[in-house]
Amino acid sequence: MSIHPTAIIDEQATIADGVTIGPYVVIEGPVKIGAGTKIQATAVITGHTTIGENCDIFPHAVIGGTPQDKRYEGEESYVIVGDDCIIREGVTIHRGTGEGTVTSIGDRCFLMSNAHVGHNCVVGDDCILISGCLLGGHVTVGERAVISGNTALHQFVRIGKMAMLGGVAPVVQDVPPYALTNHDGHVVAINIVGLKRAGFNSEERAEIKEAYRLMYRESLPLGQVVAMLTQNPCSDVLQPLVDFLEDSNRGIVKGTVRKRRAA
Repeated sequence: MSIHPTAIIDEQATIADGVTIGPYVVIEGPVKIGAGTKIQATAVITGHTTIGENCDIFPHAVIGGTPQDKRYEGEESYVIVGDDCIIREGVTIHRGTGEGTVTSIGDRCFLMSNAHVGHNCVVGDDCILISGCLLGGHVTVGERAVISGNTALHQFVRIGKMAMLGGVAPVVQDVPPYALTNHDGHVVAINIVGLKRAGFNSEERAEIKEAYRLMYRESLPLGQVVAMLTQNPCSDVLQPLVDFLEDSNRGIVKGTVRKRRAA
């Protein structure tokens, strides 16, 4: 363990072996820091916050701060960050609103500079939040999703697994799994590159593409799309999509035809 002499560490904190804490770091309250984690200069970790193992937290990150929510009245709530996460400069992660609630970040997530994760959010494993993106309260982000820079997610929105959201966009409804959205927050295609990188074969990609054709090219009601997708037992790749559609309360984002570049 290496702790710089200028760091301020609360006596309630639990620091595991192999942790590195840099200059002017503040750890306040019953914080738990996992083995091998590195906390760089001026980062602040506060409240009932648990940081997993082998994370790298950069300067000016603030983790576990009180939620930006008028309903919050000082109740005990939590932040949990998984293992092997990278949290870059200026990232803010707020604890939950409501007694015993949690804001959670999965394993191997990469939160780039000035990304904000609001109260009661749930971010799955292997997600990337690019610089300046904003997650309102109660947002859920599925595993391996990518939120591009300066994109703003409305509270209670859900982002499906392996979706990739375009930058500088408002997102006010749910984005289904595997979707690719544009700068207006509209679905333009499926995330072919992400699917290939994840090892989806051509047959699986074609199955997802056909489901999206029904959703966004045939102008069918969502209930009818779900019925068509579930006429036969769903494959492993379509089941997450069907489950997502069935659980959508806000509705799903609109679709649009992606413009082709001139030759």
